[in-house]
Amino acid sequence: MDTKGTELSMNWADKRTHLDIQSLSQIATARAESFFKADVLALYETMRSEVQGKRVLIVGGAGTIGSATTDFISAFEPACLHVVDQNENALAELTRHLRSRAKGMNSGDFRTFPIDYGSPIMRVALDTTENHDLVLNFAALKHVRSEKDVPSLLQMLDTNLVKNRFLMRELAERGFDGRYFCVSTDKAANPVSLMGASKRVMEHLIFSRRCTPSFNGKVSSARFANVAFSDGSLLQSFIHRLAKRQPLAAPRATERYFVSPSESGEICAVAALTAPADTIVVPKLDPRQHLKRLEDVAVGFLKAHGLTPDIVDSEAAARMTAATASNGSYPLLLTSLDTSGEKPYEEFVGRGEMARDLG
Repeated sequence: MDTKGTELSMNWADKRTHLDIQSLSQIATARAESFFKADVLALYETMRSEVQGKRVLIVGGAGTIGSATTDFISAFEPACLHVVDQNENALAELTRHLRSRAKGMNSGDFRTFPIDYGSPIMRVALDTTENHDLVLNFAALKHVRSEKDVPSLLQMLDTNLVKNRFLMRELAERGFDGRYFCVSTDKAANPVSLMGASKRVMEHLIFSRRCTPSFNGKVSSARFANVAFSDGSLLQSFIHRLAKRQPLAAPRATERYFVSPSESGEICAVAALTAPADTIVVPKLDPRQHLKRLEDVAVGFLKAHGLTPDIVDSEAAARMTAATASNGSYPLLLTSLDTSGEKPYEEFVGRGEMARDLG
């Protein structure tokens, strides 16, 4: 038995219990304080007035961004808070979190629905509840890898476009005239992937009303950066790989903007509750200050766990080094950016678009 390896593994486990996602996010954002703190303070009462006593429906509310926004909005005491998400386990965890946090649950009618938001069952859910005043939609296939084959691509288009149209039509039939928010992505600006293009088309769909001419809601959206350590992200894989004693991997010379999970909830709440109709909200991030190299984030992640990065350039060497690591070093495989449709940089405003200060 390798006692040194076992001891090292136990130390990692002990360390991880003290590094929650919000703390880990600071490695990627280099911020201890929210980038949107001033905006939230300035708009806090406006947001409260849009939610307090209102009936709120959040679709895709159990994912990283959706749950962060649900957490933020629920503090404004909505009369009703209904959350739809196909991930039943994530809904259970969201419920535990909302009920166990210091401020508790601030909605008299809180319900979760583990259903497909574009299915006939969603129609039943809408028919058996009173109409909602505010609808936020986070349901999406948002990874470039989702276009790797025809079935996955069709599912992505169905989720990002067809089901969105279905929900808007169902709401219109019930006389909905409140705020309707759909989260977008920075990849919708000058898209180079089908995923980014699908979200760009989604923006056209929700704003043009050509597919839903009877929809009278006030529509807004948001494009923003990667959410640090979000579900399914490269950064989240660092956590899983370290727990399994597998090597970390990151592309070389690839820069990304990052926001923390709580920051993602704040920008979505600002966009959903205060933005003028037909507006896409984007963060005013400075590339000279806020772009972070993925390899630097990986190095910071290892150092936060008391480990010294051992840079390797082949998968075989990385696996071997991970299996034998016992002296506080850990393999980090640096690769070229070879994922089709991934940009080497990020942007929020596309060609032909113009940004202006909100408010």
